[in-house]
Amino acid sequence: MPYYSEEIIEEVRSKTDIVDVISRYVNLQKKGSQYFGLCPFHNEKTGSFSVSPQKQMYYCFGCGKGGNVFSFLMAYENMTFKEALEELAPRCGVTLPHRELTYQERQQADRRSRLFQINKEAAAYYFKMLRSPEGENAMAYFKKRELSSDTLNKFGLGCTNRYSDSLYKYLRGKGYDDNILKDCGLITIDEKRGGHDKFWNRAMFPIADANGKVVAFGGRVMGDGEPKYLNSPETEIFNKSRTLFGLYLARSTRREYFILCEGYMDVISLHQAGFDNALASLGTALTEGHAGMLKRYQKDVYLSYDSDGAGQKAALRAIPILKNAGISCKVINMTPYKDPDEFIKALGADEYEKRIQNAENSFMYQIRMLEKNYDLTDPEKRSDFQKEVARRIVTEFPTQLERENYTEAVAAKFNIPRDALGKYIIELGQSGITVKSSNAASEARKSVQKPKDDGMKMSQRLLLTWLVEQTDIYRKIKDYVSPDDFEDGVYKKVAFEVFDSLEKEQKVDTARIVDMFMEEEERNTVAALFNTTVGELTDNTDLSKALKETLIRIKKNSLQMAKNNGTDLKTLREGKVKLQKLERIEISI
Repeated sequence: MPYYSEEIIEEVRSKTDIVDVISRYVNLQKKGSQYFGLCPFHNEKTGSFSVSPQKQMYYCFGCGKGGNVFSFLMAYENMTFKEALEELAPRCGVTLPHRELTYQERQQADRRSRLFQINKEAAAYYFKMLRSPEGENAMAYFKKRELSSDTLNKFGLGCTNRYSDSLYKYLRGKGYDDNILKDCGLITIDEKRGGHDKFWNRAMFPIADANGKVVAFGGRVMGDGEPKYLNSPETEIFNKSRTLFGLYLARSTRREYFILCEGYMDVISLHQAGFDNALASLGTALTEGHAGMLKRYQKDVYLSYDSDGAGQKAALRAIPILKNAGISCKVINMTPYKDPDEFIKALGADEYEKRIQNAENSFMYQIRMLEKNYDLTDPEKRSDFQKEVARRIVTEFPTQLERENYTEAVAAKFNIPRDALGKYIIELGQSGITVKSSNAASEARKSVQKPKDDGMKMSQRLLLTWLVEQTDIYRKIKDYVSPDDFEDGVYKKVAFEVFDSLEKEQKVDTARIVDMFMEEEERNTVAALFNTTVGELTDNTDLSKALKETLIRIKKNSLQMAKNNGTDLKTLREGKVKLQKLERIEISI
């Protein structure tokens, strides 16, 4: 397996706090012995993503993804196991020994390295093309947008030419074959046309990851072609939901906040004007993944979206995502101009700085946008607006202090009677309306559907979870059920590890067991085996009775499978004796 020694892996894993690592990406809140937050791997409104410090594991009750600290980085940051290990080791003070890569590691590392190299070659090719006679049109476009030569160089801007196979021929000439080119996101290979470029006749914007490696490109068409803007498709090294244009440059800013924009040119114009903390999502709506990336570097974000209706909708959608990630958010007012690029050109950097200083609190912005939906000249509609404001204050802010402060601010700004608003907020609280729940698993199971296991798999999952969480159960059941009673494959392999650990050490290192499996689907299955609740299997609240029923169900199924597989009579008789004893005894938890 492509690991360092098991001792080194165990040392890094045991010295790393999974809650500390994941909280850099996900806003976690403690609920009992676990932490919950919004899952970074699928869109959701209710936090179904759990992190257990006891098990050193995470698991999403909504989408079913789970694993340990290594698999989280592998899934979130698109890392290999080796890269995740090498990322975590220095953080926990472990020095990794030098070692030779395995054949499989060399293959995987070489493939990723070649994809990065192809993007680097393409960026250099586009960069040079812009500064050649073939780049005259694109250069004229950039100059019209008032970009300086220093800015063109800082962002590595370039262009393609008019021909649709020029980059393909260039990369082939550099020794790259079709097998790797078809997966780089820049080349399309088909039987009729052969190889051809996905970008041609476009001004090109290289997109770098947080470490400055070019992972993709955006292209602006020269002329009237469609689409106007085109981004690279997702690849092995590019995930658009967790990539931000300009992040590599913005992360080194001395300012204590980011400015989040909508477009490439907005970011570039702001950087040229001295705002080196500007960045943007890649032509897509802001995601939880983007918010997680932002939180790694800053706790405050100023939204500088377009001032039109579409920009306002985008801001209203982004605000709760940023808040749920634990990011404080304000909104920059750029009227009468549409976007930062237009604003800077018209009024300059000093005026934009003033707009930053006067940026609007995100909740007040939400209320201002809400006000537009009501005819305030109509007493009924005005009352409806004021009631909705009160409801939002109640559901948004958990403490009395926050509610008082926002009640006072909202009443003053929107001309609402302060005392009446305060009394209605108290009435709502007394009627049972509370802050939006961030917990979690039970609600998420209702709202997010995932494939259900059959009853027997669920029983086996439940037993393994019980054994891990209440280890004293093992000595009560080990004479009746064994790993051989579990389904072949991941279930049986995990059962052997759990039973063996409890026999030898009376505890189970669940995070270590996760690392026995390399495939993501298998890791998710292992995480599910350790995160099953009795509510998923039965409504019976008597856990002792539920445990006995689960054991009998597993044993009966095992005997039936053994019979079907032609197991010898002696073994079958021994199994039946164990089942009969199991049916007679009392097991208490």
